Amino acid sequence: MSPDPSPRFLRRAERKLKKAQQGLARKAKGSTNRRQAVARVARLHARVADARRDHHHKLSTALVQENQLIAVEDLAVSGLARTRLAKGVHDAGWAQFTGMLEYKAARYGRALVRVDRWFPSSQTCSVCMAVDGPKPLRVRTWTCGVCQTTHDRDINAARILLAAGRADKQNACGG
Repeated sequence: MSPDPSPRFLRRAERKLKKAQQGLARKAKGSTNRRQAVARVARLHARVADARRDHHHKLSTALVQENQLIAVEDLAVSGLARTRLAKGVHDAGWAQFTGMLEYKAARYGRALVRVDRWFPSSQTCSVCMAVDGPKPLRVRTWTCGVCQTTHDRDINAARILLAAGRADKQNACGG
């Protein structure tokens, strides 16, 4: 059993952080009250970071212990961070999480495969492997034009990434 997939730690702490940062902005520079306010803001940020790190450790350990092969997409986080999804992307902490997966997979003797970000995982049919072409993000289900199979976008992409990960692992092992 794995923990909540996306707890959104920063979003939960936003109200307290906002109040603390507003209080900090009102303090006179160099005053004792300002130093205390700085420490309070730092404590709140540290609490968010600790909670996120703890969640990443628990989730990565659970994934590595339950699976022999883990395939992750090599996302362009810096590109995603320049969109309107920036706060959510940073709150997820993808780079930290994949780093933990990497060293824990090595420790437990599991295979971790990074699939290229340009791989068309959400465009490829997992049944007949036909590439159907790009779709906007609002399209959550689609039907393959070749085999007429209806797919959920995320489940189909996960199957394709797993297949790509298996192929990568076989190529790396000389299979």
